[in-house]
Amino acid sequence: MSAEYTIPLYKIAEEFGLEKIITPANYDEILIDTPEVNRPGLALSGFYEIFDQARLSIIGRAEHLYLSNLDDEDRNKKIKDYVSAKPRAIIFTSELDVFDELKEYAKEYGIPVLRTKETTSPFMAALISSLNTHLAPRVTRHGVLVEVYGEGMLILGDSGVGKSETAIELVKRGHRLIADDAVEIKKVSHKTLVGSAPEIIRHYIELRGIGIVDVCRLFGMGAVKETEKIDLVINLEPWVQGKMYDRLGLDDEKVEILGNQISSLTIPVQPGRNLAIILEIAAMNNRQKRMGYNTAEEFNKRLMEQMGVFG
Repeated sequence: MSAEYTIPLYKIAEEFGLEKIITPANYDEILIDTPEVNRPGLALSGFYEIFDQARLSIIGRAEHLYLSNLDDEDRNKKIKDYVSAKPRAIIFTSELDVFDELKEYAKEYGIPVLRTKETTSPFMAALISSLNTHLAPRVTRHGVLVEVYGEGMLILGDSGVGKSETAIELVKRGHRLIADDAVEIKKVSHKTLVGSAPEIIRHYIELRGIGIVDVCRLFGMGAVKETEKIDLVINLEPWVQGKMYDRLGLDDEKVEILGNQISSLTIPVQPGRNLAIILEIAAMNNRQKRMGYNTAEEFNKRLMEQMGVFG
């Protein structure tokens, strides 16, 4: 992933409750711009040809035991070489003791040293996942994001087509609002997009003729959610007389967002159509498809068999 976005090191430390051992004068200004982390086994053995200074460096039990078994002179040299290579920050896991030599060189070279009680593998997995989210490529789309029966539905369409009205009806029916008007979409993996609302408009929804509504206060905490994975894109458009719309559901439409392909449906809007119920059915049907059952394909199969009988 590209390093377009950054997160301050102190925010990572706060998120994971890291103990601060050494904090240089510029600690609050240190930025992390890559989700990749480093276990410096090769570096401690003397190999620095592909050492990436931008990564957070994790010292676990293996690295700690290796250094502990060295004689004082050798350990001092390896720690000095390692710290002078200037990793972005050094994190000790499993509440391991921090070597005195490392503290001294960290102060000299201005390298933050932090510590966690967590063991190495679970901590690294959680850290990488968090960094992938914070540093993910992102885009903002004009639309509404709701959770319907566990499916994240991104509702798109021109202004005035009824996106917000449909969302509020879904909330009344027990579903949850994530974002209205502006949806911030992050690509957290090659398969997953996650949407959220800009903080300033989080939990608010605009209804023409009424104004801004606080969904959380009106319907309770259960009616809102901070983030949601995007499973289905719904395009709302005014009904066009004579236009051919998919009636069987055999067409597997996709839309590309940040390089990911997301299932998509186009729903025509006209007076008398209950969009909330239609989207509930769309959510359940999409969930069913992901679980391996496609109603349209099953119906088409039966139809072909029936035609074969009478043919």
